[in-house]
Amino acid sequence: MDKVMRLASEKDVVVFSKSSCCLCYAITILFQELGVTSTVHEIDQDPEGREMEKTLVSLGCNAPVPAIFVGGRLVGSTNEVMSLHLSGGLIPMLKPYQTWC
Repeated sequence: MDKVMRLASEKDVVVFSKSSCCLCYAITILFQELGVTSTVHEIDQDPEGREMEKTLVSLGCNAPVPAIFVGGRLVGSTNEVMSLHLSGGLIPMLKPYQTWC
């Protein structure tokens, strides 16, 4: 758990991903289009990936990837991010981290 929380808090917007996950890719593209640079950690490329996956599920992610953290706080997975975006809550949450305003 320590590694996941450390990585999640090192940067403003963090996505835990798998290199073959199309939903992970879609989330990173969404963030790019919203002017946010996210840090992506490919857990399938990490020797501790399985343990990280278990940690993400134990933190409350419905699926281990994508797992999105904003400001060190778990937002959730694709469903939570897209629900926030459709309800108008995602952009205000990301505003402090946008590279353009």
